[in-house]
Order: sequence, then C-alpha cells, then structure tokens
Amino acid sequence: MWDKVLSFFASTGFTELDLPRLIMIFISLILLYLAIYKKYEPLLLVPISFGMLLINLPLGELMGSPTNGEPGGLLWYLYQPVAWGVYPPLIFLGVGALTDFGPLIANPKTFLLGAAAQFGIFATLIGALFLGFSPAEAGSIGIIGGADGPTSIFLTSQLAPELLGPVAIAAYSYMALVPVIQPPIMKLFTNESERKIVMEQLRPVSKKERVAFPITVTILVGLLIPTSLPLIGMLMLGNLFRECGVTDRLSKAAQNEINNIVVIFLGVTVGATADAASFLQLDTIMIIVLGLGAFAVGTAVGVLLGKLMCKLTGGKINPLIGSAGVSAVPMAARVSQAVGQEENPQNFLLMHAMGPNVAGVIGSAVAAGILLAML
Repeated sequence: MWDKVLSFFASTGFTELDLPRLIMIFISLILLYLAIYKKYEPLLLVPISFGMLLINLPLGELMGSPTNGEPGGLLWYLYQPVAWGVYPPLIFLGVGALTDFGPLIANPKTFLLGAAAQFGIFATLIGALFLGFSPAEAGSIGIIGGADGPTSIFLTSQLAPELLGPVAIAAYSYMALVPVIQPPIMKLFTNESERKIVMEQLRPVSKKERVAFPITVTILVGLLIPTSLPLIGMLMLGNLFRECGVTDRLSKAAQNEINNIVVIFLGVTVGATADAASFLQLDTIMIIVLGLGAFAVGTAVGVLLGKLMCKLTGGKINPLIGSAGVSAVPMAARVSQAVGQEENPQNFLLMHAMGPNVAGVIGSAVAAGILLAML
C-alpha cells in the first residue's frame, strides 16, 4: 500500500518543484493579478501569464518537442507559428480592421510624431550593444521601445528567439503601464500653457482617401522596405477590409474571431517561453530595464518634437499628442486626452492623438523591417 502511495508521489510535480520554478509561478500570479484586478492589458496579459504558469509547473512537458516518434507537447505545436512569424501579422490584420486611419490622413504632419517616437528603438539598440548584447539581441531589445507587442514578438522570433519570453513580457507590460509611465514624462517636457492648447477640428476624410491610403502605403513601404511587408501588408489589408465598404463580413472576422483566436494562441505560447531556466538570468533584468528606457525615450522625443511643431505652427499643435507616437493603440492616445483634460476640461485631444498613434504602429513595423534587413 505505502509503496503505491510513494510511487504515486514520485510521479507528481511536487518532486521537481524547486525555488526557480516557485519564483516564476509567483511572477505569473502577480501578472494575473495585474491583468484581472488592475485591468492592465488583460486580453494579452492573462494568456501570457497563464502560459508562464503552465510551463513552470514540473513534468507537464507542454513545450516538449517531438522525439523518437513521440508527439510533442500541446504548446510546442501552437508555438510553431510564432517561430515562423505567422501570429504577429495576423494580429496586425485585426488591428488594421479595428483602427480608424482618418485622423492620420486628415493631418499627415502627425506622421513625423509617430516617426520621432521610434527614436527610442535605435537609442536602446546602441545601449544594448554597449552592454554586450549581440547586434541581433540588441535589435530585439530595442524594438520594445515601440510599445508594440506583436512587432516585438515578430522581430525577436526572427533575430533572437532565445529572448522571446523576456522581450514579450517587457513589451506587453509597458503597453499595459502606458497610463502610469507616460504622464510624468509628458508633464516634465511641457508647460501648463502648452498642455491647455485646443487644436482645431480635423477636416472630414473622404472614402476615396480612406481606400487609397492602405493601398498606397503598402506599395510604397513594400518597395522601400520589403522585410516589413508581413506586418504592414496585413495591417493595411485589415484597414482596407474596414474602409472599402464591400467586405463587411471579412472586416468583422478580422476584428473578432480571427483576432481573438490568434491572441489566445500567441499569448499562451509566448508566455510558455518564459521558463525558469531561461528567464531567471541577469540578462532578463537588463532587458526589462533597457525596454523601459526605450519606451521612456520614445515618449520624450515624441513630446519634444510636438513642442517644436507647436512653435513652428504658432501654437496650433498641442505637444501632448507627441507622446501617442508610440504604437500602443489606442491607449497612448487616451493618455494624451486625459493629461490634456487635466489642464483644460474643454480640451478634446483624442482624435488628434490618434494620428501619431496610428503613425506609431506603421513606424514600429517599418523599424522592425529595417532592423530585420540590417541584422
């Protein structure tokens, strides 16, 4: 009888539960708490943190690869489209279908703000090189500054798949913490009178412009930076579904069923790359710190260019919208709106901030394409 009890206990995960695994389980529970109770990016953080929990429970072998004719673990199969670069472009398909590009078309000057916010990517790349990371690893760390989870996953899976767990968790954590991280930076680089600036109402955008925009961007970016086509192409296809008026069913599928399924599979499998052996290292702490620096620099440069454009236009542009140049859509635009209304309750910056916010999505995808081509 006791032999059977001891034999059963030996087959349980308790026998393999060590301190590193316990630490990772604790981290996953903290992330679940932030996602569920604090509502920090829950649609992504819940599957990511649960995937982290699953992979750190001993003996499950959910990420085990097929060997000697034996099948692999469930998450190993679901992870392969991450390694192949399939899931992130499908997420971009949904983002394009969900996003109104009208504010960017109505005020194309905000393209500059979206481009400026990508400065953090390249500044952090240099910093990571200085700290001893390889060029491929540095590029994967720098892309965190774009505050775009799918782009970070896409680039890292191609350049440095061993860093996928830390990079993805850092990217999505900072996306979730946009309302916490950005406002102090925005207030530091602007004064009260600048934050009170009320911008003129955007002009109406015609259907022809809305249809022509995704087609034109796809052609231009595809010819200039072909390596960015998987992301840009799917983003623009999703937006074309939204705007052309004849593919309503496809637009709804991209926004809902396809997007939701891919988010689940992407989140769980990316979380499952954060096992104790690979995650609990000094490099992980450095990646998280560098990622925060990239995000902060991108925000600051966007606001500073907004200040310059404010002066050049005679006070017609509120510098706060420059912070929305990071591509956390639409959260960064909402933060611009919230900070502006703190100073002036009659100020409505949301639609103006959506211009640089959309430009930031395009900019981060283009930056990823450049890094992929160079590294």
